[in-house]
Amino acid sequence: MTLLRQRMLHDMQIRNLADNTQKSYLLQVSSFAKHFHRSPEALGPEDIRAWLVYLHEERKLAASSLCPAIGALRFLYRVTLKRDWSDEDFPLPKKPVRLPVILSFDEVKTFFDAIPSLKYRAILMTAYAAGLRISEVAHLKATDIDSRRMVIRVNQGKNRKDRYVMLSPRLLEILRTYWLDAHPRDWLFPGDIPGHPISADAIRQACDRARQRSGIQKPITPHSLRHAFATHLLETGTDVRRIQLLMGHRSLSTTSRYLRIATSTVCATESPFDLLPQPEPLPSPPAAPEYF
Repeated sequence: MTLLRQRMLHDMQIRNLADNTQKSYLLQVSSFAKHFHRSPEALGPEDIRAWLVYLHEERKLAASSLCPAIGALRFLYRVTLKRDWSDEDFPLPKKPVRLPVILSFDEVKTFFDAIPSLKYRAILMTAYAAGLRISEVAHLKATDIDSRRMVIRVNQGKNRKDRYVMLSPRLLEILRTYWLDAHPRDWLFPGDIPGHPISADAIRQACDRARQRSGIQKPITPHSLRHAFATHLLETGTDVRRIQLLMGHRSLSTTSRYLRIATSTVCATESPFDLLPQPEPLPSPPAAPEYF
């Protein structure tokens, strides 16, 4: 490990950046240095610009994939190397705004009915019933299920924040059935490797198999269930601020995007088409002649 890499790692650890962020930033900077065959200390804004052009034009990376590379370089040069460079030296691409595809209540039920495994049914039901991220479901421990207070404790979710979410009585029944069948010790949903929780990839694969069995044409991922959780809460009258707390969003604007897809918002206004006078009925087409 070079001294610069070690110093950047220490800077990220001091600021308590998430482990995945640390790994991503180191990988991005390493790729940047290897591309030019030089230490990042010897590279400047023009090299950063050339690197971003290469990622966009040669590697065909989308805007969402360019942002981690830019974030890593910003951290390296501004924090670790203390370069007094402006935002213009790290241009962020404008990402297209896409709304998630939302499952209806009936589609969620159909999806759950297509999961034959009790373990994976419990995992994906927990993701929907509590609005958890895939990593948060995977890292639940048995002690996080508090049936006395009817809450689930989420330890160190995104941005290293703890929070509590509701424990659905129906979900509690499912988890108790799963507990009697699997008898998990430490992790609520253990993985194939002893002492480790289930992997995110295993959950994604189970989700994809269930989608195929269900026959639902909409895309379904574990995160789709989280989107459905927030949208269904909003459609049934839950306050946006309360949804923000349950989802663990840092900003209310992140939660507010569900206002654009909830039927309680989109369908609350009557279309002017419905206010038009009834048109005259269309004339009936002439009857076809009979030849036999």
